[in-house]
Amino acid sequence: MQVVNINSINIYPFQSREMLIASAFEQEKMLIAINAEKILHANDQTRKIINDNIGYADGIGAVMALKKKGKKNAVKIPGCELWIDIVKAHHKDKSFYLIGGKQEVIEQTVQKLNADFPNINIVAWRNGYIQTEVEENALINDIENKKPDVVFVAMGSPKQEMLMQTMQQKHTAVYQGLGGSFDVYTGNVKRAPKWWINHKLEWAYRLLKQPTRIKRQVHLLRFFLLVKFNKI
Repeated sequence: MQVVNINSINIYPFQSREMLIASAFEQEKMLIAINAEKILHANDQTRKIINDNIGYADGIGAVMALKKKGKKNAVKIPGCELWIDIVKAHHKDKSFYLIGGKQEVIEQTVQKLNADFPNINIVAWRNGYIQTEVEENALINDIENKKPDVVFVAMGSPKQEMLMQTMQQKHTAVYQGLGGSFDVYTGNVKRAPKWWINHKLEWAYRLLKQPTRIKRQVHLLRFFLLVKFNKI
């Protein structure tokens, strides 16, 4: 599949989640959710990490930009749903390693996964609070020793991408950054209701719930204008 370059960021115009998942296991690379903020604010380091891996359209802004570039069939693939789709498709034949969240959240996540997918093979997990280089090295060594097929890292960007890049150099696997997805999966954080999601208004729901996000939404408006007038 030919990638589309938007503001020096490569994005794969996937037409379905199934296509993305198949590509992930074929290439064994990092899956990176791309939205308007990442396109606008990428620096040399984060841009290289994205372009060396698989960037997919997680936000409506990224989808709009792809469609403007002629990829009319490109779809939005929310990362907070994609990782569960990967588990559903491969919980019987792949192994998983989970990193991220508070200790109680990661424990709840593992318990819920085991309940929802009784045959799942979770080789190890740990919280996302890696305080020292010693702890990071211990994690990387454990990844290298246990050799999971899939590694989920829920720590927020760009921290999770930088950690995954380091782990990727020691052990080849499918890596996905999840941000706060463990919190959503366990019910500790409520996602927007279906109506808002289906009408592409999840960003508006978040703004209503968290008015402090207004600064981020200003950047989103700027991005839409840049896309509309072919400036990006």
